[in-house]
Amino acid sequence: MNNEIFFFFYNLAHKSNIFDGVIVFLGIILPFLIFLGVGIFILIESKILNKEDSILVRVKRILYKSIIIFGPAILTFIIATVLKDLIKIDRSFVQFDKVIPLFSPNQEYSFPSNHAATFSALGLSIYFYKKNIGILLLIFALLIGLARIIAGVHFPVDILGGFILGILVSFICRSFSFSASR
Repeated sequence: MNNEIFFFFYNLAHKSNIFDGVIVFLGIILPFLIFLGVGIFILIESKILNKEDSILVRVKRILYKSIIIFGPAILTFIIATVLKDLIKIDRSFVQFDKVIPLFSPNQEYSFPSNHAATFSALGLSIYFYKKNIGILLLIFALLIGLARIIAGVHFPVDILGGFILGILVSFICRSFSFSASR
């Protein structure tokens, strides 16, 4: 079933340069834009321009919000990278000669997807803080995952595994941050 779903989506690629360009944008460029946007979000939420607070207070707020928001995503990325090297599932284009990826991934193995894991963790971390923005980021995470299937660099199970990992790590980090603040 994993292969059937993969080929259903992969077969959408290589038919239109415009569509392929959108997939490359979603799979490669959007993640960088999300990191940039989240960084700006943290600066705004930290009230960096509030002159009434000392620089030290503003820096502490930035560090705290950065840890709360980026911490689960960074931890998830590390865990996903270790799991990839332990599980060692080849990417779709390695398993199937007829699969030509739209771009080259920077890691050899595919399960779990670092992109799905990291961006689901990031989206959920922000969801705990600002629901509307978190929902938007979770939608972006889904689009990134789907784009990476269409691009031929991930199987659906890689994306699903990444999402499960990202969600688990975010909830665990959230429970620790709640217990630490009590």
